Amino acid sequence: MSSARNSDHAVGLATAARHVPDAEGSTSVHQVRTEEDLLTVRHAVRAATVQAGFSIVDQTRVVTAASELARNAYIHGGGGTVTIDCLMSRDTAGLRLTITDDGPGIADVGAALADGFTTGAGLGHGLGGARRLMNDFELRSAPGQGTTVIATRWASR
Repeated sequence: MSSARNSDHAVGLATAARHVPDAEGSTSVHQVRTEEDLLTVRHAVRAATVQAGFSIVDQTRVVTAASELARNAYIHGGGGTVTIDCLMSRDTAGLRLTITDDGPGIADVGAALADGFTTGAGLGHGLGGARRLMNDFELRSAPGQGTTVIATRWASR
């Protein structure tokens, strides 16, 4: 997934933040190998948004994005991992989701992010919708090398 190769694709928007561990640990990693794992990810993300102090609207945004991205890793990437990191920047809490799979990758990232693009039976709003729900969104993919999405949402206060 090196960005130096012509066949690799990266789309991103990033905000500098520092990882702030708490006494209970602020990082959790979840395997996405089964349908049940998708539910586990949703519950873990919901719990992390509550702990970070997100409004109910922002909780729903993050859980919806996480659900879509985890499902993509499961269906299109053959499984993967979801890492949830709690962040703090200028007294504002945030969550960073890192979703990684070792699937076939995305040949045309720009097309995949466009509304209406689908490789399945869906409506084609998945990746683009997830990007709109988060404040920061980065997608790295290369054919044959899998996909990594890093998406961050900051709590609105």
